[in-house]
Amino acid sequence: MAVIEADPAEVAQLREHALRGLQTALPAANLAAAARCSARLRAALPHQDQLERNLVMVAYGGGKDSSYTLAFVRTMQLLLLQAHGSTFRMRVATNRHAGMPRAVMENIDRGYRALGLPGDPDCELLLIDGAEVSIFDVDSPQRESVVTRNRLDILMTGHRTFADGRPTFCNACNLSVVNAFGVAASYGDGADLIITGDSQQEQRQYTLWVGRLARRLNPDRAATGTGLGRLLSTVDGIAQEYFADIHGPQAVDAIAERRVSSDVPERLRFFSIYDDTEYASGDHMELLTGFLGFQFHDIAFSFTESDCGNPALMAHLRGLKCERVYQRSYAEGMQEYVDFALGLMRSKDFPPQLVELMRTRYAGPDATNQMRRSAEDYAHETFALTEEQLVCMVYSPFAEKGAGLSRFLNQEHPGLADQVDAISALLAGESSDDEQPLAGELCRISGLSLSQLRVLYRSSLRGSGSATDAIDAVLVGDPHKALITTRFSKQGPAALEQISGR
Repeated sequence: MAVIEADPAEVAQLREHALRGLQTALPAANLAAAARCSARLRAALPHQDQLERNLVMVAYGGGKDSSYTLAFVRTMQLLLLQAHGSTFRMRVATNRHAGMPRAVMENIDRGYRALGLPGDPDCELLLIDGAEVSIFDVDSPQRESVVTRNRLDILMTGHRTFADGRPTFCNACNLSVVNAFGVAASYGDGADLIITGDSQQEQRQYTLWVGRLARRLNPDRAATGTGLGRLLSTVDGIAQEYFADIHGPQAVDAIAERRVSSDVPERLRFFSIYDDTEYASGDHMELLTGFLGFQFHDIAFSFTESDCGNPALMAHLRGLKCERVYQRSYAEGMQEYVDFALGLMRSKDFPPQLVELMRTRYAGPDATNQMRRSAEDYAHETFALTEEQLVCMVYSPFAEKGAGLSRFLNQEHPGLADQVDAISALLAGESSDDEQPLAGELCRISGLSLSQLRVLYRSSLRGSGSATDAIDAVLVGDPHKALITTRFSKQGPAALEQISGR
């Protein structure tokens, strides 16, 4: 296919229009900060006198914070062009997972167009689906392989944690985000710098945390490479240990599919904009909702996330747990999660209007019923998960050699309650796989295959007295959890329970 050269006059007009828009939308203090930061960035680039030879990468998830970061970096790119007649090339990389609704893709697309990125030959817009790299297209469908992978990670982790929010949805997802860094940074000729909004102290703390976690999970494994590649190699080791625990060490293909790419250029470095711009979304709502066209969609904006629908499903699962396991009301469980998540929003300095928007979304019986229906639809449309399968997950009946199996069957599937011994024998591999009716029923109820159920049967369960080391080790020091006051039965006494989420 022939490459169509961009018309220089049109490109110049596009850039001028984008810079004027940014100069109008950004407060004067932020424009001054972008000018200062652009000078620092130029000094950090390997080719300071030939700016066009440098490739700077920005990770863009499509949420409110990364939208501001992208706008800030685009401002720097255009200011350097204005001052020097040339500028760095910018690679924008979006890691897409199944929990990213189309509304997020549409926010990304509107932001790109407002910033003049699609028609600028110095801007490369990438979409990362697992290990697959493509040019961003708002209409690009979700990759079936990614959806299947995400669904399985949710079920296998959720069935060992009673569907607690953070481990069930975020552990595997966070590792996939790090993988996307490696995949995008090594694509083509590779990037020179990765822009981050984290301070140098936060970067050091993350590096130390990764090192401690790696030593805990596999003290004998040594990282390879140098610089950022070495950090990614360490995270890859964590990923291999984690997914071997989740899917079983025999799941060689599943573990390989979830490895973290670490083959990045040795020259690759982080560049922080933290010291030049303190981001507070409440100060930039006009930039977000006005200039960039950002919309806070009902599912895409869920509690502390503005680019993921999974927190809405976390709230739904808490409602189901209280309704089915604790025999209380769904609304009580939902409210427990809402109170917890609103606290997270406040701790993260969310603008009061966004906290209030989220509070009212779940306020009152009609709202609770509506959000329940929305979460049910989201679970089915995104992950092909039925309510029956979600209910099964909150009981986590198969792990720890079926520790919760009898209670689960008595409460949810009384027709199978007299087959606990037969089911245990089947899951332990002590009976023939020819018992297809029973195996098929378990697979339908759980959403998992018989071999996956057998992995769960051999695996530890949180709260049973046995360690869930890989799962819990990832969450050590995680601030997205809290002890809440709840009741474990309808008339039971008040008790404390740790929940986590986003």
